[in-house]
Amino acid sequence: MENPILDSRLLAQRAQIDELIKQLHTFSGEIGHQELNDTINELRNRLHEPFMFVVAGEVKAGKSSFINALLDTGREITKVAPQPMTDKVLQILYGEKEEVVAVNPFLEKIYLPVDILREIAIVDTPGTNTIIEQHQEITERFIPASDLIVFVFEAKNPYRQSAWDFLDFIQQEWRKKIIFVLQQKDLLGEEDLQVNIQGVKEQARKKEIEQPLVFAVSAKAELEGDKEHSGFAPLRKYIRENITGGQAARLKLENSLAIAATLTERLGKALEARRKQYEADQNFRREVGQILDRQTQQAERQAERLIENAVATYRQITTEKERQLARELSFFALLRRSLTGLFSKRSSLKERLEELAREMGRELENSLQNKLREGIRDLALSIQQMAELIDLKIQNSSTPLREDMDFFRDISQQRAKVLDDLQSAFRQMLERGDAFKTSELFANDKDIAPNMLTGSGIALIGAILTAVTNGAVFDITGGILTGLGLLFAGVSSSSQKRKILKGFREEVQRGRENLETRLRDQLFTYIQTVRHQIESNFSRFDAMLQAEGEELEKLETAFGEIEGKLGGLERGLK
Repeated sequence: MENPILDSRLLAQRAQIDELIKQLHTFSGEIGHQELNDTINELRNRLHEPFMFVVAGEVKAGKSSFINALLDTGREITKVAPQPMTDKVLQILYGEKEEVVAVNPFLEKIYLPVDILREIAIVDTPGTNTIIEQHQEITERFIPASDLIVFVFEAKNPYRQSAWDFLDFIQQEWRKKIIFVLQQKDLLGEEDLQVNIQGVKEQARKKEIEQPLVFAVSAKAELEGDKEHSGFAPLRKYIRENITGGQAARLKLENSLAIAATLTERLGKALEARRKQYEADQNFRREVGQILDRQTQQAERQAERLIENAVATYRQITTEKERQLARELSFFALLRRSLTGLFSKRSSLKERLEELAREMGRELENSLQNKLREGIRDLALSIQQMAELIDLKIQNSSTPLREDMDFFRDISQQRAKVLDDLQSAFRQMLERGDAFKTSELFANDKDIAPNMLTGSGIALIGAILTAVTNGAVFDITGGILTGLGLLFAGVSSSSQKRKILKGFREEVQRGRENLETRLRDQLFTYIQTVRHQIESNFSRFDAMLQAEGEELEKLETAFGEIEGKLGGLERGLK
């Protein structure tokens, strides 16, 4: 119901606060904080209601009798009986006619034509020791939006733990304004009553409530007309001087703004937590990239050393064969071959040179394969380590908010799903036999031994590299032999020696360059292919990270606007 006691200035301020709370509601929905979203929605709904008392306390502390006496209607509004009667939340509001509306199984609204309810609304709650089922109803719908908590204790024993535990919750979560009432003071002597009043004050101070207000009342005396001794006069005076008489509307706005500030702070923490997770994910992804850079560079250095060793071996063998070729083509060697050829079936010079070429081919093939095999092991281990380090990094990825998923439940669950999928996909990649095969190196399956793609994927890297380098060696030595065969065809005299040696050197040089180029291209291509294969697993994670970064930027801009508006309203209400 619209509060009639509002001047134009308060109406304008309430409209501004309503707009702020609306922004908070939108923001909490966008950030994925459902609990706060519901609380803020309730706050907005209650902004237009009167100043709200929430009466809390133990079962049989006399809360219902206290409310009946405070309303002073001459009859029972909330039921009083020897057994606990308040099994649901009762909200008592002003209405032109008396009416009871059942909102849900845990909440009823009672409308009464009572003057005090024009400025205040009263919420009667179940006992704090029977509050389990109604806990969400009370804490989400009434405690955050309450303007004053009235904690009612049984005067004889105000120390029951469940009540003080509930007070702790109210204090820690919402820092609400609280007054204490010791009900049924007529059942206690004055001296004992003063002891318990002081005891409540001391306990409240321990809970960081400065200057706690404690009222001792007897609802029985008040209802029986003994107003002089009931203790309600000081309580009514407090309400009159601090709340009613035109002050309730302003206090309602101040309290609503204070609640909005608390909610803003909590949303800020949620946003900060989300930013923290985003930065952790960014660091994780950056570290993955750094590992890949580092391991790629290490693998390429090892590949370079492998190539250098292969080229050195190639150079050593071909240099020796060039010397041997020069000796075979010397004048005396040719003369000896001519003379002995008259008396034997010794091969011709052409056959001898072709045999020399074949010997060099076999020696190159065997020596290069042995040399490459020595380097392949280290290179394969380096590439395997690249994959294994990334796998370990994924498994140990940081999740700072593991215990705080409520701050952004949907985002957190989505992130967890993407990370689980990443880990599963990466593990499958490591185990697939064909995961590290590359079409750039193997045009078709005949280039690979039939048993190469069996077993764990990363365990096959050495076999794949061996096939790659063997292919390069076969191709190079085959190419050299073909070239030398053409060069040596028709050789019969030393007159062609210079031409033959020059052709040999040129062919050997081409072979060396070809060997070096093919090995470098194939090994470096393979290293980069493995890296790309690893990085391809992160496509969904990267997309999530990009979307989250854009969303955070938008949310932080919106939150800055909320903080600015909140600050302006706080200054305006002072």
